Amino acid sequence: MDVSILERIGDGFTAFSETCVNFLGRLFGSSNERLVKGLGLIRSRNPEQPNQVIQGSLLDQVNRLEPQMQALSDAELRELSDKFRARLKDGETLDDILPEAFAACREAGKRTKNMRHFDVQIIGGIVLHRGNIAEMVTGEGKTLVATLPAYLNALEGK
Repeated sequence: MDVSILERIGDGFTAFSETCVNFLGRLFGSSNERLVKGLGLIRSRNPEQPNQVIQGSLLDQVNRLEPQMQALSDAELRELSDKFRARLKDGETLDDILPEAFAACREAGKRTKNMRHFDVQIIGGIVLHRGNIAEMVTGEGKTLVATLPAYLNALEGK
């Protein structure tokens, strides 16, 4: 049997399988897209359209706390860390205080560095806190993202 025939058959199977994977990816989304959506962000496929935040999601909880954090004085914002530590001592988990801690960290970043965490950065912070890898392109603010889980996990004092 001619090897070139086997190569063509193999190429045909490869093309077919890639087509199937691409179709299923468009139909169901990638595992990363499903994870991001599960955290509350639906990315717009059109760059002219804004991303959507799912009501009641973790991201939505953080966003809803923003006006409350903006209303705090600098001293009150600093005092939140002690309140979070006390809540952890009383049995709450890091995941319980995550929305408030991330909202406080977002506000602190805005006040001290004039840099507000965007929704995709909040999602990246949640992903990192959960021990996963967050892939971000150049310019998306990886350093700013890292402040969120760093602050949250530092509250335990470990």
